[in-house]
Amino acid sequence: MAVKLRLLRMGAKKKPFYRIVAADSRTKRDGKYIELVGTYNPVAEPAEINVNEEVALKWLSNGAIPTDTVKSLFTKAGINEKFHYQRTKKESK
Repeated sequence: MAVKLRLLRMGAKKKPFYRIVAADSRTKRDGKYIELVGTYNPVAEPAEINVNEEVALKWLSNGAIPTDTVKSLFTKAGINEKFHYQRTKKESK
């Protein structure tokens, strides 16, 4: 089962709100998901990004593949840097 970290759209028409979720890559965009990782609100000024770092790092270390949008959100939140540091720390030992 290939797991992806992707966005699940919620909210009203013309007022999107997204959940960042870990989901099977074969499910629909707004279908079932395995675990909630965080939220993203692009309507707020500035855009709000809330990510549970422990859960995100757990899924990344288990091999989940983030979509391009989620990858850029993780970069803004500092998750990618922590994951890279975590991987290089393990490899150096």
